[in-house]
Amino acid sequence: MTRLGCCGSLLLIMASCIAFGQETPGWQVYRPNQEILVPQLPVLVARTHDPSDVLLTSLDIVFHDPSICCGKDSALEDRALTADPLSLKEIAAKVRGRQLMSDGRPVLITADFTPSTPTVDISWQIVGALRGKQALLIVWNSQLYVLYGAVFDQVVSDDGSSAFMIHKLLLLDTRYSGSRREVAFNRETDDWSAVQGLLRLAVTSQ
Repeated sequence: MTRLGCCGSLLLIMASCIAFGQETPGWQVYRPNQEILVPQLPVLVARTHDPSDVLLTSLDIVFHDPSICCGKDSALEDRALTADPLSLKEIAAKVRGRQLMSDGRPVLITADFTPSTPTVDISWQIVGALRGKQALLIVWNSQLYVLYGAVFDQVVSDDGSSAFMIHKLLLLDTRYSGSRREVAFNRETDDWSAVQGLLRLAVTSQ
C-alpha cells in the first residue's frame, strides 16, 4: 500500500479493452497529469475495524445521504448488513432495486459491479463516475475502500481514438482518520490482480 505522495508508472487502460497495464505503441499523451477528485465527501470513520462497519461507513460516504444509508431507519442499512462486506458482487445484489425510505417514499438503487479482469476497460467508468462527482467502492487486498479520485493522462491514438492512462487510484480507508485514511493504488508497486473490482452506486427517486 502506498501513500498519496508516492510516484508511480503508468497504468494503461485502453478503450479497445487491451490488458490492464499494457504499454501500447501508437498512443500519445495530449493531456498529462490530470487529477480528479470527488469534492466535499463526508469525513466519516467506521465505529470498529469490523468489515460490516467499514461497509456501512463506506456506503454512507458514497451515497452522502444517511436516510439512504446508513443512518437510523435508513433504506439500505438492514440489506447491506446481510451482504458479505468484502464481496462487491454480493453487496450490489443486496442493495440493488426499489427500496422504501423511512417516510414511505420509494427510491431506485442502481448497483453496477465490474470485475477486475484484464480484458475489461474500466478507465471510462472510473473517470466518468469521478467527473460526475460520484465515488466508487473498490476491494483491494481483501479490504474495502472508497475510490474518490484518480491521477491520469488522456491519450490519443493514431486513428483519433482516445483513452486514459491512469497513474493512481486515490482511496479512503474508513477504518482510520488522519494520514492513515488516505492511500493510493499505484501501478508501479501494487498488483492489479489483488483488486476484486469496482462497484458504482446511484439512487434516483421514483
